[in-house]
Amino acid sequence: MPEVTRHEPGSFTWAELATSDPKAARSFYGPLFGWTFADSPMGPGPEDVYTRLQLSGKDVGALYKLMKDQAEQGVPPNWMCYVTVASADETARKAASLGATVLAGPFDVQDSGRMAVIRDPEGAVLAVWQAGTHTGVQRIGEPGTMCWCELSTRNASAAGEFYTGLFGWGLKTGDPAYWEILRGGESIGGIMPMPPEMAGVPSHWGIYFQVADCDATVAKAKSLGGKVLFGPHDIEKVGRFAIVQDPQGAAFSVIRLG
Repeated sequence: MPEVTRHEPGSFTWAELATSDPKAARSFYGPLFGWTFADSPMGPGPEDVYTRLQLSGKDVGALYKLMKDQAEQGVPPNWMCYVTVASADETARKAASLGATVLAGPFDVQDSGRMAVIRDPEGAVLAVWQAGTHTGVQRIGEPGTMCWCELSTRNASAAGEFYTGLFGWGLKTGDPAYWEILRGGESIGGIMPMPPEMAGVPSHWGIYFQVADCDATVAKAKSLGGKVLFGPHDIEKVGRFAIVQDPQGAAFSVIRLG
């Protein structure tokens, strides 16, 4: 599949794991997706390391150890989706005007880019990225790469209004149980109203990784200490997917397309 050198504003372009145990996470995700790892220092301490996840030497995401303040606030291990924007500052201001909370930033990440972390009015968290030398994922459309981001929320109508106003996304709303997010007419993600039985679960963004065989990937995840939260399950005319939790507790989805 072609390498990616540029991402348009409004695109999902980065996947980042905050974990309680980077070494254990590498032992899980490396065999699961065939990822290799490239470390970069991001502070003075031995654990202040930002690890890029790679396929064929190209970036497909990253992981890092949960920050001390995150751990103290009770933030669990999690995957976060990033959306590329033309200006992190303008997007953060607009998000706040639409009722969001800016949790961090905007701030520079050396010369890699400028970012902010926002919590939408329903409580889901994601990051926005203004690219510098780092554009985002460098490979897509093959096993081991991110292929979809999905919002589970208590108020789909309000969330849809917020994100269309923030990013200019379109929404395909024919199915009341699932709305597709459109950018330039192309489906790039989804919004799912949370059912009553998920009353104790906060609104959140989830990430999907493409795999060649969903069932085999699920079996591999279990053998590596992961937990299957849902599936495998067929989606008509889409593929077969499952929701998995890594040994540290971060959840993600895997999908075989087609």
